[in-house]
Amino acid sequence: MNLFPGRTLAHKRILVACLAAVMLTATASSGEALAPAPSVSPPAVSADGQHDFDWELGVWRSDVRVLADPLSGSEDEWLRFRGTSVVRPLMDGRANVVEFDVSGEAGRIEALNLRLYEPQADRWSSTFVSMRDGVLQPSVHGGFHDGVGEFYGKDQLGGRPIDVRFLIFRLGPDKARFEQAFSDDGGATWETNWIAVDRRVHR
Repeated sequence: MNLFPGRTLAHKRILVACLAAVMLTATASSGEALAPAPSVSPPAVSADGQHDFDWELGVWRSDVRVLADPLSGSEDEWLRFRGTSVVRPLMDGRANVVEFDVSGEAGRIEALNLRLYEPQADRWSSTFVSMRDGVLQPSVHGGFHDGVGEFYGKDQLGGRPIDVRFLIFRLGPDKARFEQAFSDDGGATWETNWIAVDRRVHR
């Protein structure tokens, strides 16, 4: 993934499994204080989970912070972006796609996030693709528990294997928070690298 031309490989992989925006409460090594996620409202879900994302359909204004060099041990530099996130239903709600377009001083991020419901496993997959290179990234899998979406997967960063965690907090009908974190010690510790706060524009 090449979202920031001229930067290191670490910069190219910071948005594995985004969004939505992903864009995080974690044991982050960030020097910048991260505000704790406010209390969440459980999303309206069906018994089998296939409509877990119905609440998110529509157009949102997205404010994003991205850690420039995740898991590098260097002093944290947070990049800021602002734009829109549009969530559209597919296949009667059993799938959806997020159209993501934000920009800032570091450049522009145009991406898609495809989510698919797996009825046999009663879980969702979330797969991110940057429109800069059109390459699908490894998926994260999970669902909602006690009002919080939790999704996990595996990827690589700079040639080393990492674990990926993506969290979704619904902060009422018109606000949501998305957080992504990486771990290079098997999930013992996590570093937050993506925080997105979305506010609804219209359904």
